[in-house]
Amino acid sequence: MADDFTNETEQDISEQRQIRRQKLEDLRQAGKDPFAINIYEKTAMSCDIKENYAQLEGKQVSIAGRMVSRRVMGKASFMHILDEMGTVQVYLKRDDLGEGYADFKAYDIGDIVGVKGEVFETKTGEKSVHAREITLLSKSLIPLPEKFHGLKDTDLRYRQRYVDLIVNTDSRKAFVARSKMVSSIRSYLDARGFIEVETPILQTTAGGAAARPFVTHHNTLDMDMYLRIATELHLKRLIVGGFERVYEIGRIFRNEGMSVKHNPEFTTIELYQAYTDVYGILQLTEDLIVN
Repeated sequence: MADDFTNETEQDISEQRQIRRQKLEDLRQAGKDPFAINIYEKTAMSCDIKENYAQLEGKQVSIAGRMVSRRVMGKASFMHILDEMGTVQVYLKRDDLGEGYADFKAYDIGDIVGVKGEVFETKTGEKSVHAREITLLSKSLIPLPEKFHGLKDTDLRYRQRYVDLIVNTDSRKAFVARSKMVSSIRSYLDARGFIEVETPILQTTAGGAAARPFVTHHNTLDMDMYLRIATELHLKRLIVGGFERVYEIGRIFRNEGMSVKHNPEFTTIELYQAYTDVYGILQLTEDLIVN
């Protein structure tokens, strides 16, 4: 199946799934259904605890994330939870958590938990949270790949980006970097009088570039249409219509080959400006990249 993340046999995976589903059923029977919890108030992210330790030391915080590692040592344990900004260590003690400690020992890697406790530093110098309360927020019913050592299969990484984001830090960083790049481009152009527009994705003519289009059919008009292979023609029409500076950050679709460097669906930035020449556009592009 497509969601079989690990290199283990299908039988092993099936057994693990059955065990996790039984744990979920046991939780529900005990009135502790994690999927019934819809809201959990967070007061800090993993990066806050590490970067603002001086201000947070000894103070209570509320954090939440996916449990990605665990070390159970009798009456005390450690775990790492992963949130949007990274991982943070949590120290758990049976005397502090009571029944919650026994619940924690039954959790699985991949479960999403909420933790309330004080910020402190371990003897090894790791910024951590001393848990006073732990809550299971969501039960992971499918094991993470390769015991969280990473998802290596390139095909699976591209087909299951959500798993890739869980186990590969570099993938999460790429998503954040892309978002910041798009935001920077948009701010740069807006500040220079460009207007952001949205042009049609469904077009009657596959124009603006030399590429094979995806063809679909419009039932009401009873005519074939094309997913756009470029934004060029409609943006130029806006220049003709009187707008002097326009741009679009939009999806493009080209029905061609696939590889790690070539995708049939991708995003482009295309802009047009009146009353300038190729050198003006070259300078604008250079300044945009430098910015």
